[in-house]
Amino acid sequence: MDKLFFEIHSNLPREGPGLNECTRKAFQAIPDLPDEPEILDVGCGPGMQTIELAKISSGNITAIDNHQPYLEVLEKTAQKEGLAENIKTMNVSMFEMDFERNSFDLIWAEGAIYIIGVEKGLNYWKQFLRPGGYMAFTEVSWLREDRPKELQQFWDEAYPAIKGIDANIALIEKCGYKVIEHFILPEKAWWRDYYNPLEKRLIMLREKYKSDNQAIEMIEQEEIEIELYRRYSNWYGYVFYIVQK
Repeated sequence: MDKLFFEIHSNLPREGPGLNECTRKAFQAIPDLPDEPEILDVGCGPGMQTIELAKISSGNITAIDNHQPYLEVLEKTAQKEGLAENIKTMNVSMFEMDFERNSFDLIWAEGAIYIIGVEKGLNYWKQFLRPGGYMAFTEVSWLREDRPKELQQFWDEAYPAIKGIDANIALIEKCGYKVIEHFILPEKAWWRDYYNPLEKRLIMLREKYKSDNQAIEMIEQEEIEIELYRRYSNWYGYVFYIVQK
């Protein structure tokens, strides 16, 4: 069903919650980067945040993903925006990065670190950060303890590693980082560039695959996720964590 997954998730503005204003807010929270920082964008997807980073950082960005069509979208956008010289794309897995140690001033990962796991990502990627370098990442996090049973069951199955903000901060510190700032992404970060276009895509695909039970089941899982956020957005959200090695 990989083909259907990428049919669902192709040509969306984003592949997860995010906003350019949140990218800017996180970047501005970093106190002392070089004038032209070396930045690694991990799991960049189609790269909306990569483009924004290039605009605000004057940096050299290495953007990695293991889905080539996403990288091609990013390359076309970079050309269109006049940023091709600032952004180098690489088809690389976040599990198998072969960069030199202490290569980057900043590692960026919006909506991606969950793939490798927060603890593993923090520990593995640390070697590529220069001393005193920074990491900024978003991670879905519990916002309240009194969770409805339906919601808890969904996340127990979908992503059992989900934690509350305090637990994530404790984990970050255990991995040898200092938390500079953290903030919750607003609800519009889920809807504007992600869930709204995704819902339109699902309506189209539901008609296309109406006689394919397996495909319909996969589409319904996406619809359930969206509906849960619509009902329970007070209980969980994406949180930006800005941390220093």
